Amino acid sequence: MTSAIRFILNGEDVSLGDFAPTETLLDYLRLRRRLTGSKEGCAEGDCGACTVLVGRLIGGALRYESVNACIRFVGSLHGTHVVTVEHLAGKNGELHPVQQAMVDCHGSQCGFCTPGFVMSLYGLWMTTENPTRAEIETALQGNLCRCTGYEPIVKAAEQVATQRPSALFDPIERDRAEIMAKLWTIRSSSDTIRISKGENQAIIPGTLSDLAEVLAEHPGATIVAGATDVGLWVTKQMRPINPVVFINHLTDIQTITEDETGIVIGAGVTYTQAFEVLESHYPALGRLIDRIGGQQVRNMGTIGGNIANGSPIGDTPPALIALGTELTLRSATGSRSMPLEQYFIEYGKQDRQPGEFVEKFTVPLPDEEAYYAVYKISKRRDEDISALCGAFYLKLDGEGCVETCRIAFGGMAGTPKRANHVENGLAGRPWTWNTVASVRDLFDEDYTPLTDWRATAEYRALTAKNLLTRFFLETAGQPQELSRFEPEEA
Repeated sequence: MTSAIRFILNGEDVSLGDFAPTETLLDYLRLRRRLTGSKEGCAEGDCGACTVLVGRLIGGALRYESVNACIRFVGSLHGTHVVTVEHLAGKNGELHPVQQAMVDCHGSQCGFCTPGFVMSLYGLWMTTENPTRAEIETALQGNLCRCTGYEPIVKAAEQVATQRPSALFDPIERDRAEIMAKLWTIRSSSDTIRISKGENQAIIPGTLSDLAEVLAEHPGATIVAGATDVGLWVTKQMRPINPVVFINHLTDIQTITEDETGIVIGAGVTYTQAFEVLESHYPALGRLIDRIGGQQVRNMGTIGGNIANGSPIGDTPPALIALGTELTLRSATGSRSMPLEQYFIEYGKQDRQPGEFVEKFTVPLPDEEAYYAVYKISKRRDEDISALCGAFYLKLDGEGCVETCRIAFGGMAGTPKRANHVENGLAGRPWTWNTVASVRDLFDEDYTPLTDWRATAEYRALTAKNLLTRFFLETAGQPQELSRFEPEEA
């Protein structure tokens, strides 16, 4: 057992044992290190003014991702490389090509959001050669600007696209081998780290078995993976979350495998990591993930955390329930599995016993004869919380009658919930407009939605019925979804 975390900040090795478990990376950078390029705009991971890059070892490679420093806790940095905007320019003050492109294209006015945009574009520049307009916009989903109208920033991304990373002017490429060696050295230790500050305690388990033992010792601990939700508990609600157990460094729950049972995804896999495999099997899931937060949130947030949190408006549970996903929980005494829908009991209550944690979930492989769709309804298309989210899975028999049907909604009840009355009303009947029209009102028996600032109860109830209609029209060959316009190449 040790009492300090180790990470790299720009070009400096850091060993840190004096921090509160709720201290954010942004506060550490600005208040302790006087690295004030990263700004606090929202303190909830929405505006992107605090964006930095965090590099970590994934599958033997060093991968850098944009993250929101305002909701990233210092305790989650063990074994990572944190890169801030101050690290980009040369020692003689020469701007990095990404920064110079922002100057050339007039991508900054008041300048408050500019460092965050630079870091998001830097992350894109390192990983994507000649990005499309859509890829640029996706990289900037989590960055807001009130001045420029975005077009100059997009032009800056296009201008710098042809200037590839080089050890001559890029600090990460110049030092990549050395950084990787240092991170491997940190990762080679599997000691559990315990850091106390006053009555507060941060615990970083060395292994998955250590995690189970820690939770047996502290069954009421707050488990933090991506912190995209827990971060707001601290910055907005000032909630006590002591003790805090950080798990985002545990590679054993960051794996994705496929076997005869399906796609097995570890609870620590982020949205970004899961996107490719899920989108390849279920394109509707890919479209959903693309609308969860901004790129920074998807780089930090985990699907396992979205499930474990049990929020009734979490986007992934309805989509996974409709596919028949199975959930596996683990504790010091062993593991147990259940259909995902059974995990959610009532608002704020899940079937997770003291000392248990979400270990993995298994998504069945697709049936080529089945239909599947997910619909997220929100006030804003990108980077917004759902008013409701509906998922539909349908398989017909040889005569065109409903053989299998699973319909699940979030935002319609205190938990993500199946529409059992509607499903039973469809079972065994011909998949026709008359059948669909006859069961629409059964949604009123399945759900009693609430009115809040996102939507009224009446809107939610009517929308659920209309989404069933939309699903029917799409299965009948009448596409109803509006796609973002992609301009033709000149």
